[in-house]
Amino acid sequence: MEAFTSHRGKLVTLDRANVDTDQIIPKQFLKSIRRTGYGENLFFDWRYLPDGKPNPDFEVNRPRFQGASILVTRNNFGCGSSREHAVWAITQYGIKAIIAPRVGEVPAFADIFHNNSVKNGLLNVELKAAEVEEIFQMVERYEGLEATVNLDEQRVTLHLPEEISFHFEIDPAVKNHLIRGLDEIGLTLQREKEIGAFEKNYKAQVYW
Repeated sequence: MEAFTSHRGKLVTLDRANVDTDQIIPKQFLKSIRRTGYGENLFFDWRYLPDGKPNPDFEVNRPRFQGASILVTRNNFGCGSSREHAVWAITQYGIKAIIAPRVGEVPAFADIFHNNSVKNGLLNVELKAAEVEEIFQMVERYEGLEATVNLDEQRVTLHLPEEISFHFEIDPAVKNHLIRGLDEIGLTLQREKEIGAFEKNYKAQVYW
């Protein structure tokens, strides 16, 4: 997968909590065995009208958000089913990082969605609720607002006339996976020689 160290891009806001995976990519688009072509169907039921035209009332469709690559949303994003297609749809749309808040005991991201994100190079950034609220306000105030998400420094910086930065925590193992661009298979292949040597010398014992 593609390594993630730092990304600068336009922010887009989705002011909704508990966005589940069926809303991210509806079930009718899960029939394909390919891992491509999902981006155009991201948020399908919200994004399009019954006649197939873009829904002007859906916030992500606003002209000011076109070309955005950093999504800012509310807590418990990616809840619901375990479909990895949800992450594929988001990344294929062009989103590189998602920012969401933890609210009380409710996490920023659902566990399975978060794990699928790590496997596909999509950075999930958890900030405080007040910090995410500030980002929402700044995005609405400054059209075309860009931010830099720096994984190495664990920092989100809003490129305002006077820049604002927020620090975020992340599991060291997840950070290592993303910066190196290695999923579980990639990490395993780092030990390919040792695995090959073990398999060559290992003698199976069969017990009757």
